[in-house]
Amino acid sequence: MSESTDLRPRPLLPSGAPASSRALLAVAAGGLALVALCDVFSLFAGFRLRAVIDGDGGFVTAPQQELDAAASLYETAGRFQVMVYLPAAIVFVVWFFRMRRNTGLLTPDRFRNGPGWAIGAWLIPLVNLWMPYRVAFDMWGAATQLPAEGETHRTRAWPLNLWWALFVFSVLFNRYAGQKYQNAETLTEIKDAVGQYMAADVVHIAAAAAAIHFAVRLTAMQRRKAIEGLYRPAVVKATSA
Repeated sequence: MSESTDLRPRPLLPSGAPASSRALLAVAAGGLALVALCDVFSLFAGFRLRAVIDGDGGFVTAPQQELDAAASLYETAGRFQVMVYLPAAIVFVVWFFRMRRNTGLLTPDRFRNGPGWAIGAWLIPLVNLWMPYRVAFDMWGAATQLPAEGETHRTRAWPLNLWWALFVFSVLFNRYAGQKYQNAETLTEIKDAVGQYMAADVVHIAAAAAAIHFAVRLTAMQRRKAIEGLYRPAVVKATSA
């Protein structure tokens, strides 16, 4: 038995379907990585603040000078997170919109909403907890090559589902931790609130990593479909003479 590539002609993609830019993907992934790095810095500052509050003997007492320094470092880490998150989010949304445009050229009838929702979905409160996922799901399906003859069609979207579940959970958890931190008055309450914030940072790091993986996979899928065509290359078995 030998294997040969199926050379049957495949249907052409609609004209003007470009492969997505790897450069824009690299910038978006770099922004997400920087966001995760700021979260790691916040974790370090949180550990230090909690250690100062605990003190050497495990009591909720701390020298005022050390406490002020640790609290200042933690607030600085929080400012870095805000400063980095906004431009990183803008770049990611630009990538998201470009990907929606490019995948829309591949399979125009695959989408339930217009390309403007790739931006608008992020800006509407509450709607931004589910609408971007709907757009991303349509993009994932549009970027997936159709099965070759004799193969089953299965769209495995676990990278998308994992990213969105972590993203939504991190947003809600961060809001909860922020409210708890703002209402904290005693050192014990501050310590507990910082612990909640640290847990939210861990989830946020995981969400950033999942977002990078999703973006890389989707870009690779879109480029492969734009270059190879609507159908996956099929490998057929032929009996050798």
